[in-house]
Amino acid sequence: MASLGLSLDEQKAVDRFRKTVVEPSMTKLVILDFWAEWCGPCKALTPMLEKVSAEYAEKGVVLAKVNVDEDPFIASQFQIRSIPTVYAMFQGQPVADLTNARSESQLKQVLDQILAQVPVQAGDEPEQDLSPLLAMGDEALTDGDSERAISIFTQIIDLAPDSALAHAGLIRALLAAGQTEDARAALAELDPKLAEDPAFAQVRAALALAADAPEPSALDALRAAVAANPADNDAQLALANGLYASGDRDAAAATLLAMVARDRAWNEGAARARLLQIFEAIGLEDPWVAATRRKLSTVLFG
Repeated sequence: MASLGLSLDEQKAVDRFRKTVVEPSMTKLVILDFWAEWCGPCKALTPMLEKVSAEYAEKGVVLAKVNVDEDPFIASQFQIRSIPTVYAMFQGQPVADLTNARSESQLKQVLDQILAQVPVQAGDEPEQDLSPLLAMGDEALTDGDSERAISIFTQIIDLAPDSALAHAGLIRALLAAGQTEDARAALAELDPKLAEDPAFAQVRAALALAADAPEPSALDALRAAVAANPADNDAQLALANGLYASGDRDAAAATLLAMVARDRAWNEGAARARLLQIFEAIGLEDPWVAATRRKLSTVLFG
């Protein structure tokens, strides 16, 4: 893809495309999926593409995605007029249009035909790059699709049983789906050496929060108790736990920040400690965590 005379944004788009599609396609068969957030059929197709590409990874197949809204220049180069549009790419060139392969059996049949004709390097490399699949799992979690995240991380574990990030992702997805006992069991069943990986610090923080969460039915009672006696810090802390467990992390953080502002030393700094535990469970790089940490700093240091 020529880059002469392009704008800075177009040059960046070309560089991304070379890294994520062209370079891998020199030895692999790349399934290239053009999609957009607003495209319903795209979202229906994505899980199937992810599943088949994971199953065919050992045969040298990888999945790459181009959001037509974020990379309109790339979409224009391929003359994309409707989405989803899916191509098979090898050595930088489209070798087949996979758009009409809308079922697993259809896609596998076409892939088998292509793989019989092109010299794709099988997935027997010492270390497989799992980052695209891990990113898909994290994206599904961010989007609130915990069931899809469970499926993605399970597939990654099948490909790479020793991937700490994949196991940690699966446990986070199980927690997001409300399957706390399954999440706890998944952590307990890990190989002890694997469980020492730093990736599980976030998981353990999330499990600790889940253990302290009250029953959903108790949330209204906790609100009533706090309303009746705002000075009851035990009720305030329990309410914050319940709010976080119910998915309302904004309200949970507001409750804990107010507690820190009133009496930061209460119960050896329990409110601040719980807020830090929430930060660790969500991930310190998360934008919400960064914003809430600034609020905590304002409360503490004004």
